[in-house]
Amino acid sequence: MNSRLVIFDLDGTLLNTLSDLTDSLNAVLSAHGMPQHSERAVKGFVGNGVRKLIERAVPGGTGNPWFEMVLDENKAYYREHMDIKTAPYPGVLRALKKLKEAGYLTAIASNKYDAATQGLREKFFSDMIDAALGDGVVATKKPEPEIIFELMRRLDITDPKDVLYVGDSDVDIRTAANAGIGCISVSWGFRSGKFLKEHGAGVIIDRAGKLPEAVEAYFREKR
Repeated sequence: MNSRLVIFDLDGTLLNTLSDLTDSLNAVLSAHGMPQHSERAVKGFVGNGVRKLIERAVPGGTGNPWFEMVLDENKAYYREHMDIKTAPYPGVLRALKKLKEAGYLTAIASNKYDAATQGLREKFFSDMIDAALGDGVVATKKPEPEIIFELMRRLDITDPKDVLYVGDSDVDIRTAANAGIGCISVSWGFRSGKFLKEHGAGVIIDRAGKLPEAVEAYFREKR
């Protein structure tokens, strides 16, 4: 078994989930007479888990008396509607296939709650991703590194030099740094290349077709 592991963020990296996230959020907000949000606004809300998403979307945030109800209803609604418009970004499936053919272990580390993470992995990547963890499995969210360490434990990887993280946000950059592993940032997701560079990204790629080569280059430098 290959001792090298590539861990991916999910939303904005492997899958374009923005439309389903927005539609689910607005369906619940509308049911409570609250203002709805554009996809552009929701793109800025995501990345820190569903609780933070709802905090940013609901008037008054956590101080809103309906906050917990909206949170619970959003999770339930999204779980039933999370794969209507969601799809892998162009080139992602081919890139994953090439990584698997090259012998890499692959995993997902997401701040999306675990039931949704597992459901999307099963639908889109059941034969391409070796393990996936979402929010609620470990005690902390990204950018804390515990989710990375738990994936390493489950896949029997002990050396951080054998692990690479791929993500589309500043949260992902900080997660990799906190875990002491390498990072490739992608600019096709929820954050621009300019934003990623301003937040400390080293390697940035703009299309999934470049991913296998970038992964190979990273590990080649580690030899």
